[in-house]
Amino acid sequence: MQHHFDLTGIAIVMSVALLCGLALSRLKQPAIVGYIVAGIVLGPGGFGLVSPSDSISALAELGVLMLLFLVGMELSVKAFQSVWKVALAAVTCQIGLSLLVTCLAGLLLGWPWPRAIVMGFVMALSGTAVAIKMLEDVGELKTETGRVTIGVLIAQDLAFVPLLLITNGMGSGGGLSAGVFVKLAAAMAALGGLVWFLSRRDRLAVPYGEWFRRNHEVIPLAALAFCFTMAAATGVMGLSAAFGAFVAGFMLGNSDGRAQALRATHPIQSVLIVVFFLSIGLMIDLSFVWSHLGEVLLLLFAVTAVKSAINVGTLHLLGEPWERAFPAGVIMGSLGEFSFVLAAAGLSIGAIDKDAQQMAVTVIALSWLFSPIWLVSARRFHVLAEGGIGSMRGALKQIYRGEIALLNRVGGALVQAAAAIVDGVLRLMGRR
Repeated sequence: MQHHFDLTGIAIVMSVALLCGLALSRLKQPAIVGYIVAGIVLGPGGFGLVSPSDSISALAELGVLMLLFLVGMELSVKAFQSVWKVALAAVTCQIGLSLLVTCLAGLLLGWPWPRAIVMGFVMALSGTAVAIKMLEDVGELKTETGRVTIGVLIAQDLAFVPLLLITNGMGSGGGLSAGVFVKLAAAMAALGGLVWFLSRRDRLAVPYGEWFRRNHEVIPLAALAFCFTMAAATGVMGLSAAFGAFVAGFMLGNSDGRAQALRATHPIQSVLIVVFFLSIGLMIDLSFVWSHLGEVLLLLFAVTAVKSAINVGTLHLLGEPWERAFPAGVIMGSLGEFSFVLAAAGLSIGAIDKDAQQMAVTVIALSWLFSPIWLVSARRFHVLAEGGIGSMRGALKQIYRGEIALLNRVGGALVQAAAAIVDGVLRLMGRR
């Protein structure tokens, strides 16, 4: 009977995740936002049908490895070559300025320095899935703006590995020791050498490629085995299992077996990634969000505005014209998928407490929902600023005049409908 209950629970969870993913997709949001919403609905903050457990945590960790493996496979060295200088310089500036902002905030709020560093890392990364979705929606994916944006996002994905290593290194007890820097230098040298090697030649040839093409049913197992073997190897070396999973995906993604591996492993990756984002939703406590709603909204706006300003300013200083720097910077204004992982790593080493992680997870999730609204608002404000701004109140009225007019029409219609209902009721009472 217990076995039947477990199967029923799994069926309910996957059905709700599917429905939420479809609903958010219809609203032009990434499906992963729907999976987070499903976790909120099913978790302790919602109906309480699912609670965080060791088995869910284990699957979520596998989901992180598969997410990194997938990101690695999606990265193309050839596409990165043309913008690598601007992209790497932009990411270095983004990380440095984000750390400056959070360290200054830490001084004002009395944070310990590990917390300020983790929060700076969380703030520095942008949402790849959200940014690509927005580029598609505004028709900029294949333009020069899209090329620059994707180049910076690739550089951020590459930068995630050292950020995670530094975060985990701060939990060693002695802070950032020499051993941590040695591991970091080794990882960066290995990654840099791999990028250089792949950029100097055509795609890697997968060993026994012909045999795999004839026996395609073993491709999923072979790809997963490669991912987990590399993850285990780097984990044993103290470089983090996530680094190995990313390198495995990066190598496979730049080989002649990329298309087959992506096609064969996609269903498995999808399931594990769903579990990962469901686990994020399970961690969001709606009562905490409601009791700290003002702080959440203020932090959401502040982080999005500061992050967008850093992005736009950095790209423009690196030589990108305003017409490219502005939309690219604003599109990268949301926080990233890997920000969740960095927040969890910060909690595990004690750099941030449970409330800080709860706040970070909530703001990251809301930033994805807020991104399309922010892009529209920022572009309108940019156009208005070119003609001069008299007052902020007048500017806001100008920016949202369409929405205000719509609300006025809806409000007027509701008032008229209510008046008609009251009039009808009074007439019926008068007849009686």
